[in-house]
Amino acid sequence: MKEEYKPYIRWGVTIIAIFSACVMIFFFLLRMDLIVRFFGKATDAVQSIIYGLVIAFILRPVASFWQEKIEKYFQKNFPSEEEKKQKKHHMVAKGISVAITMMIALLVIGAVIGMIGPRVVDSIKNVVASSSGFLETIEQWAYSLQEKHPELFSAGGEAYEKAIVYLENWVNTDLLGWMNTLVSGFTTYVIGFFSSLMNWILGLIVAIYALTEREAFDGQAKKMVYAFLPVENANVVIEIARKANQIFSGFISGKLIDSFIIGVLCFIGLSVLRMPYTLLISVIVGVTNVIPFFGPYVGAVPSAFLILLVNPIQCLYFVIFILVLQQIDGNIIGPKILGDSTGLSAFWVIFSILLFGGLFGFVGMVIGVPTFAVIYYLIKSGVEYLLRKKELPVGTQSYTGLYRVDEEEKVILYCKKGEGKAELQDENKSKEDVEEGK
Repeated sequence: MKEEYKPYIRWGVTIIAIFSACVMIFFFLLRMDLIVRFFGKATDAVQSIIYGLVIAFILRPVASFWQEKIEKYFQKNFPSEEEKKQKKHHMVAKGISVAITMMIALLVIGAVIGMIGPRVVDSIKNVVASSSGFLETIEQWAYSLQEKHPELFSAGGEAYEKAIVYLENWVNTDLLGWMNTLVSGFTTYVIGFFSSLMNWILGLIVAIYALTEREAFDGQAKKMVYAFLPVENANVVIEIARKANQIFSGFISGKLIDSFIIGVLCFIGLSVLRMPYTLLISVIVGVTNVIPFFGPYVGAVPSAFLILLVNPIQCLYFVIFILVLQQIDGNIIGPKILGDSTGLSAFWVIFSILLFGGLFGFVGMVIGVPTFAVIYYLIKSGVEYLLRKKELPVGTQSYTGLYRVDEEEKVILYCKKGEGKAELQDENKSKEDVEEGK
């Protein structure tokens, strides 16, 4: 091919690629509903695999811990220089560690269901009984008020009769339709529950295979990255994946431990205060505490309503107790366990919870913080890379009070405090020196 034609060919390929991309984007926008339904069906089809991968991700540190212990035991008691025997010890240690991990997980799940399940069911039955008693109490109060102050009801007699007629019509029309919807919805819920239960059971099986093959999957993924990308770019991708794994694993494992501690503390506190439905409320608070920042308040609303049905004064005490518990968790327990695993400020934590919660519901509120932390890390790394390329400082404090950057000297010009003039400022000076105009 003649050299003079190559630029035209490149331009032609570029134009065709842009046109094809525009056509594809237009098609996606035009058929967005079909695409969403397709991905929804695809997600439902692989739901058990998703559950299994999530379980394997959570249990991976436990399996790695036991594998390391068992391999050290083999090295100490059955030392061998043969590569074949070392590989065999490695495979045996991996299998035993996965078996121990799954046994621990199943024992924990069984113990929780065995200890908490019956008491939670009893609490729910008591809630139903208390709610009916609460309605009877309101009815008796209304009758006693009518006997003591008949003038109130006589003055509003016409309105009272209209309210009764409206209530009867509502019972005969809307309430019956709502009950039919509730029954059909309950049937759908039961079917969905057993379907979800089956997915979780299959997910446990998938988790066993995922934990067993975790090293092979890790190596295969890295091999593909280095096969399709230049080595420099592949190194960047591997570093990003390592950082994402660090953020997710640190946050999720830490949050689970934190939520367990908060559930136990809530149970102890409610037992001391002699609150009703102690175990049920502790489970609600512990589970919702998985949601960062808003979790304790999300769990406190239904819990406070349950206590309100029994004793309004105790409901007030409970709200005060939850506020104190949330402060202890947010300022003492949470920072000790989680540390700075996400690197996000309080504003970005709230932003990520609201954004992902609005998009994906409860699951989005749980994974929103680590997901946004990874996105934040990518943006931060990209910005710092571009600044280093321009030979500019990467620290945020270097740009606080910035006036402009001198293009030739690559130094930052700051404004003197209280003045509009720019001053040449050495970037090595501290922020306090800058603010004082030194």
